[in-house]
Amino acid sequence: MTIVRIRSLSALALSTMLALTGCGSGGGLSSGDPVKLLVFGAPEELGAYRTLIEAYQQARSGERIQLIEASDRKDLLARLATSVAGGAPPDLFLMNYRFYGQFAAKGVVEPLDERIAGSSVLDPADYYPVAMEAFRWDDAQLCLPQNVSSLAVYYNRTLFTEYGVPEPTAGWTWNDLVTTATLMTRDDRGLVIKGTEAEGAARLPAVHGLGVEPSIIRLAPLVWSKGGEIVDNPERPTRLTLDSPAARDALRNLIDLRQAYGVVPSDAEVEAEDDESRFLNGRLAMLMTSRRATTNFRTITGFEWDVAPLPVYRQPVGVLHSDAYCMTRGSRNKDAAWRFMEYAMSEEGQRIIAATGRTVPSHMEVSRSPAFLDPDQPPRNSQVFLDAIPTVRALPTVSTWPEIEDLSYGILENAMHRGDKLDDVIRELDAKSRPMFARGENG
Repeated sequence: MTIVRIRSLSALALSTMLALTGCGSGGGLSSGDPVKLLVFGAPEELGAYRTLIEAYQQARSGERIQLIEASDRKDLLARLATSVAGGAPPDLFLMNYRFYGQFAAKGVVEPLDERIAGSSVLDPADYYPVAMEAFRWDDAQLCLPQNVSSLAVYYNRTLFTEYGVPEPTAGWTWNDLVTTATLMTRDDRGLVIKGTEAEGAARLPAVHGLGVEPSIIRLAPLVWSKGGEIVDNPERPTRLTLDSPAARDALRNLIDLRQAYGVVPSDAEVEAEDDESRFLNGRLAMLMTSRRATTNFRTITGFEWDVAPLPVYRQPVGVLHSDAYCMTRGSRNKDAAWRFMEYAMSEEGQRIIAATGRTVPSHMEVSRSPAFLDPDQPPRNSQVFLDAIPTVRALPTVSTWPEIEDLSYGILENAMHRGDKLDDVIRELDAKSRPMFARGENG
């Protein structure tokens, strides 16, 4: 079985593109052209941003925003790098904190401190500090975070009721998760299937108990919950630290979901139907993912679903998922771009995007309002995301982190689906990622 590994845009190519950047002043006056905003997302997510843009344009006569839609995260990174190198960058882009460091390190992103200080709309004290801090680089606020999400466990309430399995609750443990996922892995007659694919070859699952991607961002909160660390120094990392006892245990437990228990879909099954689609189609009982899935899941009509917090080892810990509006230093439409950023980050803008289901608002008051906690819109238990905020930790923003994540995904994917030896997995991750850390820049 061949596992396809995801490779990032090479660091050399990206550095070459960014070295050519036209990062001049870009001017402060509107050129009369629309503000160009580069984003990526599923159709439902893009629909949320169109809703925001339409509201802005109606509220601000004469203002125009052009949404540039990348197909996925890698396409967004490549488009941004190419457009910057070509001297025609978008005015704004929306990016996760884990990926913006490569652009911050090259001076592509416009610092916002002066504009924030002069704003009558935005007060940094209104926003969750953990999200704001994730977008500080060299003591400057480079981007404004629209959301402060974390991982949660989405689950099919209808299936839980049908199979008579208790729904997950706050404080549940990893062992509880494994037990529940085992009980929810069923054949086409609704009977529990225990064990790996080989053991149950005659009874392939019609429903899998759990979906979780084998990635660093999924592994990190499990390691932290056990008391371990992902890297040696979160501020200036030089290596992964998955060789510690806590990290080894968490990694082994993640791999065992497939290798020992068979509760997650096989490699071939994931290639045929990704986990999010499998959940949408009622063939996945639980899915570990972030808030961004909500807009897609609100299209579900065939069953009831909700969210539960992550399982706990020693202590509850979440991993930060946060995307921010960033202005390019080469923008020729900065004043108009800033006006849209102010609106998008204002209470009004945050309420609009929160109502679509896309975000856990970074604006504290909006996050506690019906715009986010609407009891008439699933998930019923959106409070789970707010309860997690005090526990969330950010992953490193070292400029080479996207490469490290992509490298790790391929190796962890092989481990989960091929059963590679744990010691070999940890050694390979360490050996191949160290040069990436060495090339990285930190804010």
